[in-house]
Amino acid sequence: MHTLAHLRKDYTRAELDEAHAQADPMALFERWMHEAVQAQVPEPNAMTVATVGEGGRPSTRVVLIKGFDARGIVWYSNYHSRKGRELAAHPFAALQFHWVELERVVRIEGRVEQVSAEESDAYFASRPLASRIGAWASEQSQPIEGRSVLIKRAAEFGLKFGLNPPRPPHWGGYRLMPDAWEFWQGRPSRLHDRLVYQRRSDGAWQLQRLAP
Repeated sequence: MHTLAHLRKDYTRAELDEAHAQADPMALFERWMHEAVQAQVPEPNAMTVATVGEGGRPSTRVVLIKGFDARGIVWYSNYHSRKGRELAAHPFAALQFHWVELERVVRIEGRVEQVSAEESDAYFASRPLASRIGAWASEQSQPIEGRSVLIKRAAEFGLKFGLNPPRPPHWGGYRLMPDAWEFWQGRPSRLHDRLVYQRRSDGAWQLQRLAP
């Protein structure tokens, strides 16, 4: 066995206590995201999305968050992809942000729905032309014989649509509506700070600390 037991790091950058945690977890997430952007963390909007497939098998992949507000966290994808098929069957997911340089992790769980066609259209129109053509060219998660297949399909759709490709009907946004959040701040001696928010039946958030 190749051991990695010698790889150790002590976390000393910051702390997270209840007195400085907002009552609304989205407000705390907004602050942490802003600090990640200001710190020039590589791709601060990268997050892991976990879904549940056949037989209860989980699967994960990294995607880029494209927006958030009081309604939830939004990203975009091919609805026919593996995650799209799994979300259609089990419309719940877990998200995770890991900002290594800030020694922080945010975990979010909740129900997922597709965003409106208008929202998807607006975001699709804002993408670079090559990305819009790519959404047509890639049958995401389907086997292909080689990269040349992608190049050929991209060329074909580029000729077909020119400078104004419409949004593919199988491509659009997802919104996760949180009902649970965890904010993790690394601390010395592995005595990390973990604050968890749970949505109560009355819609308010209940805050508690977990042992690391």
